[in-house]
Amino acid sequence: MLNIQKWGFQMDAESLYPKNNDDIWRIFRIMSEFVEGFETLSQVGPCVTIFGSARTPQEHDYYNMTVDVARLLARSGYGIITGGGPGLMEAANKGAAMENGKSIGLNIQLPFEQVPNPYIKQLLNFRHFFCRKVMFLKYTSAVIIMPGGYGTLDEMFETLTLVQTQKVASLPLILMGKDYWDGLLKWLQDTMLKHEYIVPADLSLLKVTDDPQEAIDHISKKKNAKKVTPNFI
Repeated sequence: MLNIQKWGFQMDAESLYPKNNDDIWRIFRIMSEFVEGFETLSQVGPCVTIFGSARTPQEHDYYNMTVDVARLLARSGYGIITGGGPGLMEAANKGAAMENGKSIGLNIQLPFEQVPNPYIKQLLNFRHFFCRKVMFLKYTSAVIIMPGGYGTLDEMFETLTLVQTQKVASLPLILMGKDYWDGLLKWLQDTMLKHEYIVPADLSLLKVTDDPQEAIDHISKKKNAKKVTPNFI
C-alpha cells in the first residue's frame, strides 16, 4: 500500500484516488503512447511530416501534387510521416512507398474510425491527439502543409507557434496549394500584421510553392536539415 505523509496525516493511494477514478490509469496510457512513439521514431532517420486533408479524392490535383512531393522526398533520403488516414495523407504515404522509402502513419482513434491507408509501412496508433502531435514534430526535419480542414489548420498553427516561440528548432515550413492558401495568407498580411499581432518575421516562417522540386530544394538547403536532432529540447 502506498502511503503519503502530508501535514502529519497518513493517506493511502486508495483514499486519494477512488476506485471509479481512472485518471491514474489514463496517465499510464499516455506514457505508453509517448514511449512507443519515441522508441520507434528516434530510430527512423531524417523525415518530413506532411499534413493534409483526409477528404481529398485520388483524382484531385492536390492528391497528385502530394504524391509527387513525397516521391521526391523519398528519393532524397527522407522518410515520410503522415496522420495515416485517407486523402492527402494516403497520397503522401503512397509517394514514399512508390520509391521504397520509409512510409510512416500516426493513426488516431476517432468515433468515426479512421482506417489506416494501405501505403503505410510503419504504423503507430494513438488515442490522444496531443501525444500524436508531439510525434509529428519531435523527429521531423521539415513540415509540408497541404490543403486541409480544421485538423490541418490546427497542425499548421501549432507548428508555427512552436517555431515562433522557439520551443522547437527552426523547421522549414512549406505551404503547397497556392490557390487554396491565398485567402488565409492575405488575412495574415492585411489583418493580423496590420493589427501588429504578428511581425513580418512571423510571415517569413512560411514558404509557399506549388513546385515539388522547389519544396525539396528549400528543405535541403536548410543547414543540417538531414541531421536528426530531437525537437522540444
